Amino acid sequence: MKTKIRKDDKVMVLSGKDKGKIGKVLKILKKHDKVLVEKVNMVKRHTKANPYANQPGGIIEKEAPIHVSNVAIVCDACTKPTRVGYKKTDDGKKVRYCKKCNEIFK
Repeated sequence: MKTKIRKDDKVMVLSGKDKGKIGKVLKILKKHDKVLVEKVNMVKRHTKANPYANQPGGIIEKEAPIHVSNVAIVCDACTKPTRVGYKKTDDGKKVRYCKKCNEIFK
């Protein structure tokens, strides 16, 4: 599945326990159609200490993946979750734009 969400995009969660939260995309997992969003869908993992990798043991809190269909890109201009479209500029570059306000994404 081809996604219109990229790393470092600001997204809003549309459904689930973290509905309404906004965060930055840290990683895209294309194989599973999921994304990792900063400080959203936090889970606790009990890890064993690894002295060779210099990792302490204990309970670590980290982000769990969210399906791409449950997040929407937040436009900087209109500050609303929106769909993304593609269009060509005058110099022939293909750019993403906000479908609500026609503002071009960075």
